Amino acid sequence: MEKSILTRLISNKQMNFNTILKIVRLGRLQFVFGGFLFFCTGALLALLSNAEFSLIKFIMGYAALFTAHLSVSYSNDYFDLEVDKFQEPTRFSGGSGVLVTNPELRKFSKNFALALMGLSITLAIITTIIFQLPVSFFLLILSGNLLGWYYSAPPLRLSYRGLSEFATVLTGFIVPGIGYVILMGRLDAVFLIFTIPLMLYELLFIINVEIPDMEADSFGGKKTAVATYGRQFGFIIGAIAALMATLSFIFMPLVNLNLPTINWGLLVIFSLVPLGLGILSARKKVVNRKSALKWVNYNLLSLSIFIIMINAYFIYLI
Repeated sequence: MEKSILTRLISNKQMNFNTILKIVRLGRLQFVFGGFLFFCTGALLALLSNAEFSLIKFIMGYAALFTAHLSVSYSNDYFDLEVDKFQEPTRFSGGSGVLVTNPELRKFSKNFALALMGLSITLAIITTIIFQLPVSFFLLILSGNLLGWYYSAPPLRLSYRGLSEFATVLTGFIVPGIGYVILMGRLDAVFLIFTIPLMLYELLFIINVEIPDMEADSFGGKKTAVATYGRQFGFIIGAIAALMATLSFIFMPLVNLNLPTINWGLLVIFSLVPLGLGILSARKKVVNRKSALKWVNYNLLSLSIFIIMINAYFIYLI
């Protein structure tokens, strides 16, 4: 009998641990890490613009962003459940797949997303008041939360209305903008111009995330660019976005950004990593999912490498 009780206790602990693991998987932390890199780019740009570093500001600003970004994974999985039933999850697309096999966690996923959003907005209010930040900081956090929620949630359902690319491009402004304003105390021309290539790289990102999901998104009613026009079109758009980002770095020295320490030629060289792979993937003319997935992984890895190189270079300059 004692053995039976012990067995049940071990079984319950194992079940609880497995549930926790599933909840963590729902969060898709790889995307949160990408958001952290973009946040750091904005913060480092502020330091290059002579802002003073404050660890507590940095932590508070990112905490508000982190909770907002994390909530997106839980809300998207909740509202995209019917679409996710048509597809096999990958590292970067197709949702986490947790709710498809564990529907009992669906209600938790929605409630947890709402709780994270509430915490994010509360942190934004507290941070704005404590550090006397401009209202732009709060608005960036608020808009990020709303974009993340309504990306899949009714009534807007942006990804079902052909607006998924537009919404994601906006995050290329919002996420680094939060990092910039938390230290700089304002949004200015330096950031507005520098964010142009960052938004283009977000277009490269979302297009590649959509490529493996083409069939499932089409069956589920999502009107993404790839579901509408096909994988080859997606790879071409990704390559064009990378090219435009590289061109923006080439022309930035012509604009007086008051950042003489940045070697723009070096940034152009960094940008050749996603550009080169973007062009290669477009030239391959891949249409089947398995082959396309390989090039999607290459493109997204190249984007991560690029952002890491930018941040490393900025840290070196500081």
